[in-house]
Amino acid sequence: MAQFAALIQQLHHGLIVSCQAPSDSPLHDPQVMAAMAAAAVQRGAVAVRIDSPQHVAAVRQRVDAPIIGLWKQQIPGCEVYITPDFAAAAAIAAAGADIIAVDATQRPRPGGETAAGLIERIQRDLGKPVMADVDSLESALAVMGGDRSGADLVGTTLYGYTAETRHLQPPGFELVSELVQQLEVPIICEGGVASPTMARRALELGADAVVVGTAITGIDLLVQAYCAGLQG
Repeated sequence: MAQFAALIQQLHHGLIVSCQAPSDSPLHDPQVMAAMAAAAVQRGAVAVRIDSPQHVAAVRQRVDAPIIGLWKQQIPGCEVYITPDFAAAAAIAAAGADIIAVDATQRPRPGGETAAGLIERIQRDLGKPVMADVDSLESALAVMGGDRSGADLVGTTLYGYTAETRHLQPPGFELVSELVQQLEVPIICEGGVASPTMARRALELGADAVVVGTAITGIDLLVQAYCAGLQG
């Protein structure tokens, strides 16, 4: 949407750092996440991706760069967990997020609302742009066009993480290429980007920005991987 253009332009060809940690980690603390986000922005990240209202609020106190906010919620009997409903989106917006990320796959959502319908409500009622986290081209096309404005950004976040794509290994470079060819909105490459070379490859394929999480901020997973390697 036109009113969101200036905000989204700030992401162009930049690095977005996902600052998250497992719930059982000592790092899963709002002030730790805020420090991590501030460090990322200080060193050149154009934006950060933050989970939960509490963490978004803490990061907002220390970071002026755009925050892509989401709220991961485990709902019994539902596979959708990234900002699954409007209440979650509203809480993230109230905490200070600039952009709301939502699961935009075609999996059933709580209450039966479609991803396209949720995106429209967020844009209209919260006045926030939406990043649609998808797993496939089909999912992306389903939240674009028609009588709706559609998602403002589309990310490859869930490529390899749904039943239909579990056999595929992130990063979804092929999906990036398909999305760039089929959609007019900015495409964000997210998931499995593990080196600067891979990040650059995403931009060469047409991605507008790249999200990196585990390779930069995933201390818990990285330490486990190194320890496992030493034992192997």
